[in-house]
Amino acid sequence: MTRQTKPARLRELVAKGAIMMPGVPNASMARQVVRLGFDAVYISGAGMANATAGVPDIGLLTLTEVVQLAGYIARAVKIPAIVDADTGFGGSENVARTIRELEAAGLAGCHIEDQEFPKRCGHLTGKSLIDVEEMTDRIKAAVAARRDPDFMIIARTDARAVEDFDRTVGRAKRYMQAGADAIFPEALQSEREFRDFASEIDLPLLANMTEFGKSPLLSFKELAEFGYRMVIFPQSAFRVSMKASEQLLRALKESGTQKEWLKQMQTREELYKLLDYDPTAERWLGSSD
Repeated sequence: MTRQTKPARLRELVAKGAIMMPGVPNASMARQVVRLGFDAVYISGAGMANATAGVPDIGLLTLTEVVQLAGYIARAVKIPAIVDADTGFGGSENVARTIRELEAAGLAGCHIEDQEFPKRCGHLTGKSLIDVEEMTDRIKAAVAARRDPDFMIIARTDARAVEDFDRTVGRAKRYMQAGADAIFPEALQSEREFRDFASEIDLPLLANMTEFGKSPLLSFKELAEFGYRMVIFPQSAFRVSMKASEQLLRALKESGTQKEWLKQMQTREELYKLLDYDPTAERWLGSSD
């Protein structure tokens, strides 16, 4: 019996209905996503840049770095993972290489956006777009480059922050015609826009429920009812963890001890269970046993 590939599993999930995809910046957090019963995971470009390199989400990580970081996550879990591939790291030939590298690293899919490089975070002002023809060429190159036809090519458009809603829909339709498997309209500005966009595009849609941005925080149920098939929460877990670590560090600086925080910590045993590590089975080098 042939084992189902992760790209095939992702397509199966999307065909059946909407899926919730928490965002993670690293493999340990991805393991938590699996343990808590989610069917798929999202690898945030902002999360990788912020958490690993300590830099803003403006395209500073290279393709090599993204492939390595995303690959750690994809290989650590059995559920499908999709990754933010920014602008594809260049023109059509670069996009083709990006797809092949991400496929080889174990990803189930990725999204590529129509911003000019250097890109900006999707919910910031000052973005600029490449022309539609250049983006459609990149999508065609991505589709042609994949070895597994199930690997999902998601076209992201950032046009709503630069152009009007109708032109955003127009771009999405061109990307659909170019062969994209799904469409990701970034930074839609109202519940009505999310609903109307879904009524215009006959393709699986991805909704981004990032906090403190331009989009309203709609529920998974609401978006599923509109017709969205993937709903990502790219930085939610990272933001909570950063707030908690800041509070701990402030308390540690003031008191000189972490004892009051033990009940709020993941224990050593809980970490080992998460990592599937049994310390009793390990024979440490240099031990006297």
